[in-house]
Amino acid sequence: MTSSLEEIRAEVLKRVNPNESERKRVLSLAKKLTEKVREAAKEKGVEAEIRVEGSVAKNTWLRDCPEIDVFMQLPTTTPKEAFGTVCLEIAKKATEGYKQIERFAEHPYLEAIVDNVWVNIVPCYRVKRGEWISATDRTPFHTDYVKPLLDERMGEEVRLLKRFMKGVGVYGAEIKIGGFSGYLCELLVLNYGSFVEVLRAAGNWKERIVIDYEGHYERKEDTKKIFEEPLVMVDPVDKGRNVAAAVRKEKLNEFIAASRTFLEAPDLKFFYPPETKALDATELVNKINARGATIVFVRFEGVTAVPDVLWGQLYRSQRALRKMIQQHDFTVLRDDVWSNEKNLNIFIFEVENRLLPNMKRHLGPPLRKMLECENFLRKHLGADSTVSGPRVDEGRWVVDVKRNHTDIVNLLKEKLGDGGRSVGVAELVSKTVAESMEVLVNAETLKLYSAYPDFAKFLTEYLEGKPRWLT
Repeated sequence: MTSSLEEIRAEVLKRVNPNESERKRVLSLAKKLTEKVREAAKEKGVEAEIRVEGSVAKNTWLRDCPEIDVFMQLPTTTPKEAFGTVCLEIAKKATEGYKQIERFAEHPYLEAIVDNVWVNIVPCYRVKRGEWISATDRTPFHTDYVKPLLDERMGEEVRLLKRFMKGVGVYGAEIKIGGFSGYLCELLVLNYGSFVEVLRAAGNWKERIVIDYEGHYERKEDTKKIFEEPLVMVDPVDKGRNVAAAVRKEKLNEFIAASRTFLEAPDLKFFYPPETKALDATELVNKINARGATIVFVRFEGVTAVPDVLWGQLYRSQRALRKMIQQHDFTVLRDDVWSNEKNLNIFIFEVENRLLPNMKRHLGPPLRKMLECENFLRKHLGADSTVSGPRVDEGRWVVDVKRNHTDIVNLLKEKLGDGGRSVGVAELVSKTVAESMEVLVNAETLKLYSAYPDFAKFLTEYLEGKPRWLT
């Protein structure tokens, strides 16, 4: 049942706005962590300015998922190697006793869970504006730019937009998601004035959206020469950077579609979609059989890599395998990839048919091209690969030739037997594929489905084939 836009807005704000005690708790924890990082840096003899950045510093964090970003600003004389060693040691020391996860962007940083709050401890250089050494150097400038522009009301608008994007699955600039960052949400609200106006604008976005809030460029044509991405938000603190560079075309389109649908029929489910209930085994088999296509699952064990590297390798490998499958004449209806980022990765390729005919029609040159016709006949007449022909059909030579691969399962087993580097599988994925790959078809995936609840939800959503906010 839908409600009015204002009712939805008021309900979501109740859920996303932290109350006074929650604000105090998070700010107190941020202060405590800042001191711990400062002390740990001092012990290591590292001269660092410690600052809180991100949504906590700008008061745009969501009540149900606060995240504290603590930045260590180091002198520009600090060797880059220190980012991957000393700074990580400082971060580990400051969060000793808590769960720690090493992450990697341009350089390693630490993620920790402290008192049920996600914490990122990130190194950067203390630079002058525009004199960037590492990608994270801009972050303090982002904070200083946004803070004076976002009052309490505008902060609420940012929270609404973030929660909406989380609900429709497009929030997060990490490679796994390829969506909108928190900073991008803040800039969109500043540019359009409110959450609703962002959605109204997005609903009308066409090809190549360019937003230059600070007016760095006199003509939009100039930005098109510099940036290639489908959505461009020129960074107010760095005119050579696109804040929306991480947003994949697919996620941009999902946001546009969700924005239009929500404005037509506002509903809380866009912010808080219903939990997916995995199909039971019988329902799963019936759903797969009803499709009439063939779903192929390529499973392999864990890849030793931080999530951003892992997902970059998985997506690259997925694209390469899709291309290889298509080059062998199998029609790919859909494909996807799933990982628990620990011990299991799965590629999914859904094709029209598992088996193809033993032969295929191969078109030769038109008769008017005499030299090409001679070469074609020389190659195919009496060749072992020729099943039928050559013959003239509609003014050109045609021959029926044997297919090298008629079963997609055998194709994948052959091409991936050595890891698949020759067909474009990424290096780290290739090593694990060579050692642990298994190809499953349709209901053969039941064992995995039953053993991994998160994969079961993923496959249920895949078979459902529509976003959770669409009813």
